[in-house]
Amino acid sequence: MSSSSFTFPQIFDKAPVFLAPMAGVTDAPFRELVSSFGATAVVSEMVSSEALVRNSKKTYRRLHNNAENVLKIVQIMGADPKNMAESANINEQLGADVIDINMGCPARKIVSNDSGSALMRDENLAVEIAKAVVNAVKIPVTLKMRLGWDNEHINCFSLAKKFEDAGIQMLAIHCRTRNQMYSGTADWSAIAQMRKTVKIPYLCNGDIKSPADAVQAIEQSKANGVMIGRGALGRPWLLQQIMEQLQEGCVRTQTPSLQQQYETIMHHFQASLDFYGEYHGLRVFRKHFCWYSSGLSGASSFRETINKIENVALAKECVRKFYENLFLK
Repeated sequence: MSSSSFTFPQIFDKAPVFLAPMAGVTDAPFRELVSSFGATAVVSEMVSSEALVRNSKKTYRRLHNNAENVLKIVQIMGADPKNMAESANINEQLGADVIDINMGCPARKIVSNDSGSALMRDENLAVEIAKAVVNAVKIPVTLKMRLGWDNEHINCFSLAKKFEDAGIQMLAIHCRTRNQMYSGTADWSAIAQMRKTVKIPYLCNGDIKSPADAVQAIEQSKANGVMIGRGALGRPWLLQQIMEQLQEGCVRTQTPSLQQQYETIMHHFQASLDFYGEYHGLRVFRKHFCWYSSGLSGASSFRETINKIENVALAKECVRKFYENLFLK
């Protein structure tokens, strides 16, 4: 039973805004924080199908999500149709509202195992996996991919049609090839033809860092909505601002004041400590301290200091002093 007040088809009544899955970033504390600001849906960190089937404790932890009134989407990754199907079934039993298949991750570690975006080089296997997952669950199945492996092999359109025929209910397309990784600029217009290729909804992903970007991305891609990844780092309120722009034509929620940002950081930090424990939680959160402070006066010195601190109390004091100095200016 869905934990959200709306069902999967209803999210497309207005332009949806999804939080993209990001390994090591979109853990439960971050997903719950973004959900508290407002988002159509949040997607879990990529979960290895093989690890989940093997009952990996770390993998199960990635599935955790106490966020309320938001669709819970779990992204699974792998190259074996049977394991992917079993993983999808396990996630459904654990309460997922939607299963998402990863065919977009460009990381060498992932593609070397023929997973992630490597699957776009083997369309038969990619479609076999999609069919296996769809047939294994009763909840909707979505899929994230890229334009193709490289500029000479742009096959997102042919795959999209095959995925639609296999029962995939939504696509998210990162508007770069695998070989581009995250370099250059995402080409939103490259997927505009998708509107004529499939009837199912699709999201535009890549380089969307502001409400204005989201508007342009939808105009150029003809997509139904957007998926926000790196743009949300240090700005968990961004998705709410983008939702307001797309759905109401203006941004009502202003960027939080420095005082409010400090309160958000400390709330997020404590949630991370509660989730991982103090030792691991502090180390996991160091990257968030860097993202939150980006662009602020004295951020470089702050990052250098906070990344060396091994004690939670000292870390909290360091953050307090850094932001209080900004308040007083």
